[in-house]
Amino acid sequence: MATTHPPLEHTLATEMLKTAYHEATVGLDEGGIPIGAALFLRDGTLLGAGHNRRVQENDASVHAETDAFRRAGRRRDYPDCVMVTTLSPCWYCSGLVRQFNIGAVVIGESENFHGGHDWLGELGVEIILLDDPSCVSLLSDFINEHPELWHEDIGL
Repeated sequence: MATTHPPLEHTLATEMLKTAYHEATVGLDEGGIPIGAALFLRDGTLLGAGHNRRVQENDASVHAETDAFRRAGRRRDYPDCVMVTTLSPCWYCSGLVRQFNIGAVVIGESENFHGGHDWLGELGVEIILLDDPSCVSLLSDFINEHPELWHEDIGL
């Protein structure tokens, strides 16, 4: 699954993260878990954005990445797409990236949770880990305030 595209520019990745971060704050405002995601084309065209809605929809499968992916609509293929997420993708969402051959993943942070992005990188997916302090603090504050909800979401 090696990428045939030039590396994604750091500036563009940072700009894309703003959409995912906004989605995370929307999720928090709705009473949910503050994780956001967006699916872009490599040129920066937004296809779809979403956030973790497990609490809001009482549905364990509505993670931020799956929400963004569903909102992006159907495509023939995905290697020219970039999944942008505020948090390292869990195994479920990493599987989505693998299943649909998404070419790159931009990650806001992996301090609060280290998901499957190393595995995706080994498979040839371009991984850009931004270590964004705003993403780290948004989720760490939530985890400190709602540990039971976080542990339910992350499966601990």
